[in-house]
Amino acid sequence: MEFIYPKANLIAGVDEVGRGPLVGAVVTAAVILDPNNPIAGLADSKKISEKKREKLFDEIKEKALCWCIGRAEPEEIDKINILHATMLAMQRAVAGLSIVPEFVLIDGNRCPELPMPSQAVVKGDSLVQEISAASILAKVVRDREMVELDKAFPEYGFAKHKGYPTAYHLEKLAQYGATEFHRKSFAPVRRALDSQK
Repeated sequence: MEFIYPKANLIAGVDEVGRGPLVGAVVTAAVILDPNNPIAGLADSKKISEKKREKLFDEIKEKALCWCIGRAEPEEIDKINILHATMLAMQRAVAGLSIVPEFVLIDGNRCPELPMPSQAVVKGDSLVQEISAASILAKVVRDREMVELDKAFPEYGFAKHKGYPTAYHLEKLAQYGATEFHRKSFAPVRRALDSQK
């Protein structure tokens, strides 16, 4: 399947990482690539190895015309829900770009409200280079945060499962309760908090 790009020069791609985890921020990235400085090997961040992602991460930051990371923290997710928090984080990433894009392509099936035209692209992280680049930046940033969090709370195994609700994570959540970085509105975390009362 090929994606037909809109007729615009400065196109930003936006993607998010971290809607499903029970802990940490939802992280988004917006990227405007430089057509004169192509990056080989861009693909959906979930389909490439960690080593290759790290290499592409540096290359994207170096070669893109501009890029920005946006985020919504666990408290915001708990307050406005994960969908709204994701849209907010996407708005922050686009607003933070040093060059204003003419058009924004967003991975998924819905767009946040933006001051410029935008279009949602299902499977965009595989079809659109700019979204692939955004997915790589967002994933590397969030994964690194989970590795850091793992140092503070080694008993939860964040470096391994990156905060997703694996059997191991759920077991540790039941055993140790929630950290301040857990999303309290997510059912497994709520259950752990209730059982601690």
